[in-house]
Amino acid sequence: MKAIKYLLLLCLLAVCKPCFSVLKLADALQSNMVVQQNKAFRVWGTATAGHKVSVLADWLANPTTVVADKNGEFLALIDVPLAKAGDFTTHQILVQTQDEKLSLTNLLIGDIWFCSGQSNMQFSVKEMIGANEVLSSANQPHIRLLSVGLNFSATPIGNFSGKWQESTSDNVKDFSAVGYTFGKKLYDELNIPIGLIFSGIGASGVQAFVPQEKLQNNKLLNETYLKPYLASPKAKEKIDAGFSFEKVVRPFLLYNALINPFTNLSIKGFCWYQGEANHMERESYVTATQTLIKSWRTNFKQGDLPFYYVQIAPYFHEKEDDKLAYDAFFREAQAKVATLNNTAMVSTIDVGEAKDLHPKNKKPVGLRLAAVALNRTYSKQNLVDQGPEYNYVTFKKNVATIHFKAESLGSGLNTNDGNAPRFFYMAGEDQVFHLADAVIEGNTVVVSSKKVKKPVALRYAFFNYPVTNLQNREGFPVLPFRTDHWAEIK
Repeated sequence: MKAIKYLLLLCLLAVCKPCFSVLKLADALQSNMVVQQNKAFRVWGTATAGHKVSVLADWLANPTTVVADKNGEFLALIDVPLAKAGDFTTHQILVQTQDEKLSLTNLLIGDIWFCSGQSNMQFSVKEMIGANEVLSSANQPHIRLLSVGLNFSATPIGNFSGKWQESTSDNVKDFSAVGYTFGKKLYDELNIPIGLIFSGIGASGVQAFVPQEKLQNNKLLNETYLKPYLASPKAKEKIDAGFSFEKVVRPFLLYNALINPFTNLSIKGFCWYQGEANHMERESYVTATQTLIKSWRTNFKQGDLPFYYVQIAPYFHEKEDDKLAYDAFFREAQAKVATLNNTAMVSTIDVGEAKDLHPKNKKPVGLRLAAVALNRTYSKQNLVDQGPEYNYVTFKKNVATIHFKAESLGSGLNTNDGNAPRFFYMAGEDQVFHLADAVIEGNTVVVSSKKVKKPVALRYAFFNYPVTNLQNREGFPVLPFRTDHWAEIK
């Protein structure tokens, strides 16, 4: 009888062998994904400790073999060729041990862009202006999408929820409007497969996306974000995936859960739209964002990956008062982030909605990010990718003449509505700003005000909620600026 039971147990184990599968790939590696072109592609996961793992891509003649370490973890590097314009061949990667095999199918070789931030990056295609037109042309099987489910973790983790999918109108409707518009433009211009990852959450603070040790190693960030959190009762709570407005601003939790799972993944670059949650900060925000960029680059181990980000849009915060300028000072701080190499900022100052924190005109935002990427990452240097940027001002009696950096002018100045430029303000030594008149003269703007007899300072679109009309002829807005260095009044 015992022998019969033993034989039955062996049979049961043989039938159920798949139930005890050991070979597993990282969540970031899935069928239907885009494989990053022209880089070593990491294939990682778990297998039986000490066992050989073979990785064979169908574009390579020979497999790469590695051995799972004592913890059962393995990582193999395989070469990936350049993507060719118009080549949408589907590929397969086979991963196997002596006992098991897994395959990734319907793969494309192209570029992956990683999109993150808060609600204006999360804002979906179905909510944007022109959604029906976008969705009607969204059946693009060579664009692939991955939307990552919300999670939090007190320690870095490798797992996440979410599946790579082909672009269809049904899959696109809930995807990031800015991210999809960006990726679709790249696809149209480059004619190669594009993969887009969205991994972020509305209302989140920049500190939530920075690794704990990086916050701890910087005195300003430690004092501003980390120590207050670790000293609070919140730090002792059990962390789960549930959303709360308070939880999404806690330091490092979102990095651990939404960014860390991808650090082995080969990508082309990052798109970032965040800031509203930190809009009353200045130096700490600049330091935190630059620390975020440097830490992501370090942890993704692919050099100084491009990082393109969006300046916050105009918003009145329920107060129609053009003397309130805290968001203007924050936009000024955001611009300073771009002093870091291989970064660039795009403006939304002309496409916002003063009374809506989540403006629906998202297409220009995605297109501007794409213009920056096409110019700076894909070497299309003749493509204008920025708006006119203040250079210097000259004063003569009661008139100010604004000069812009020549390389930012494009083919010249105009307004998007044919009216005179709006939102120029002048001040004398009393530091009281008055609304001024402005006219375009060639590549300059001439500004005057009857209320300021001897102007010493000028500000443009420098309050919370200006929706501007001044731009270059390519449609990129003049960036907000001020000529003074007076302290912010709080």
